[in-house]
Amino acid sequence: MSRALRYGLVTSGLVLAVCAVLAVVAGTALAAASQRLSTLTGRTVGTISAVDGSRVEVRWTPEHGTERTDLVELAGSAPPVGTRTEVAYDPAAPGTPLVPGAAVLADADSELGTLYLAGTVAAVVVVVGGWQLLSRRQAAARTGRSLTVRRVRVQSGLVARSWLETETAPHMWIPVHFDPVLVGLRSPATVRVHGDPLHDRLVAVDVDGQMLHPSGPVRAREPRGRRTDNPAAPDESTIERMARLARLHRQFRADLPLLLPAPFVALLWTYIDGGGIGTWSGTTALLAASGLWFAALRGSDPS
Repeated sequence: MSRALRYGLVTSGLVLAVCAVLAVVAGTALAAASQRLSTLTGRTVGTISAVDGSRVEVRWTPEHGTERTDLVELAGSAPPVGTRTEVAYDPAAPGTPLVPGAAVLADADSELGTLYLAGTVAAVVVVVGGWQLLSRRQAAARTGRSLTVRRVRVQSGLVARSWLETETAPHMWIPVHFDPVLVGLRSPATVRVHGDPLHDRLVAVDVDGQMLHPSGPVRAREPRGRRTDNPAAPDESTIERMARLARLHRQFRADLPLLLPAPFVALLWTYIDGGGIGTWSGTTALLAASGLWFAALRGSDPS
């Protein structure tokens, strides 16, 4: 199993695990809310008699009962006093009525949205991962031919990637998933390319018996970013670096900067969604795991 595949499986599993936890938590809360809401079969109309922040007093009369006043917690701003509103209640226990905009209803909608989000993200990870495996396998199965290339590392923002630049004109840039063998690759070097960089969108490269799968489509323009070229020939320090980079945890360490935006983006989402610490924690975990997964998908280079 190649290094890229192992890293991809680990990061995909991490995203799926976070999605599973979010789905279990949200599903449990939604089931509890649904059980309560299922008992509210009575309907009538009441009046907002008082407002205290996000809480309102509702004056209403249940069927075959006497007029009563109950407190209801709202999720948003309260309507003005005197507003008529629909009231849902449990005929057997009318002491806990609900009105439109109640916090319980908003929480149930939020948990349902979390379920949809977790399911969508999990489906995207599975579908994209399956497509990656199939397309990369097809690329590696194409007829191979010798080609002279130079390995370059391009840093763009928080992500660095490995590219193989062809020596012959027209110059093409082949993005490949990182493998320690790239660090010791001579510049230039003759490798075996599976596919035609001029016509095929995805091209796999065999370097010293190690198959490097494409991390994206072949490009006819030099990728943007800070470029670092491999030395003409590897020395002892290069061999030592190859041994250190062979460990998978080095890849995680290199991709850690991608996690930095997660808590801040999650904070913004929590503010917009009106959630609390639970919403922030779940969103942060999902964004962080997705960041690592995206780095694996793009073929991040830890060297």
